[in-house]
Amino acid sequence: MNIFAKIFCRVYQGCFYMAMPVLPYREPKKYDNIEDIEKIFTKLGIKSALLVTDKFMAETDFAKKIKDISEKCGVRLSVYSGVKPNPTVTNALETKEMYIQGGCQCMIAYGGGSSMDCAKAAGALLAYPGKNFDKLKGLLKIMRKLPPIVAIPTTAGTGSEVTPTAVITDDATHRKYTMNSFPLIPHYAIMDPEATFTLPKHLTATTGMDALTHAVEAYIGNSTTKETRSYAEKAVSLIFGNIQTAYSNPTDRTARANMLYASYIAGIAFSKSYVGYIHAVAHSLGGQ
Repeated sequence: MNIFAKIFCRVYQGCFYMAMPVLPYREPKKYDNIEDIEKIFTKLGIKSALLVTDKFMAETDFAKKIKDISEKCGVRLSVYSGVKPNPTVTNALETKEMYIQGGCQCMIAYGGGSSMDCAKAAGALLAYPGKNFDKLKGLLKIMRKLPPIVAIPTTAGTGSEVTPTAVITDDATHRKYTMNSFPLIPHYAIMDPEATFTLPKHLTATTGMDALTHAVEAYIGNSTTKETRSYAEKAVSLIFGNIQTAYSNPTDRTARANMLYASYIAGIAFSKSYVGYIHAVAHSLGGQ
């Protein structure tokens, strides 16, 4: 990087560091049991919702619980189960169309970061019907209110349920569009440990390392604050104290709950103090 580009980046980062206390960052309203989704439906007056997930998660017992609760509440539930591991432009467009056709009033993003990113991206397209991701990518390009998004994480890693970020891959070019705007933060997060019980061991390990990386990168960067350092330290402590138990005993409710919370607060930490080269490289590799 040449000296002028480096100076520009440092000044740009410094401005956001100083502005962070007044920027409209918010946390989702947090619940810890899937039964609480009934409260959300009632509060918002929801009659039709769209479940955004992948093919595997759509067939789980936990997904059936979501469907059963929706039926009990009189909510018509449409299901989009085509989300890919790196969600694509096509996924977002299909989600948007299903949302419109179903007359939906909210999205339930059930899965890992991919499902949540897909729901966020579809929400951005709904808020800006005349724009594509070339216009929506980047920082603070999305300022309109999105449809309500209920995030139900099935992995303890990405922290997408609390971050203002969504990453979408172009199917044809493999280029990644990264969007960073505060309205992308989900409105609700249901962090039920049972949703992570079916996570395979290797994904328990790798997503746990993702959360650990978020915490470490947030801690060692140049934009840390007392708050983000505290969250990062707590996340590291929780991960070291629980990841082996979650790996060895997938249905240990306490370990799974602690890993979910670690991922959540690591997500807050890096959202406010940024990540680093590791994630910059990872985005490029992931697009390919």
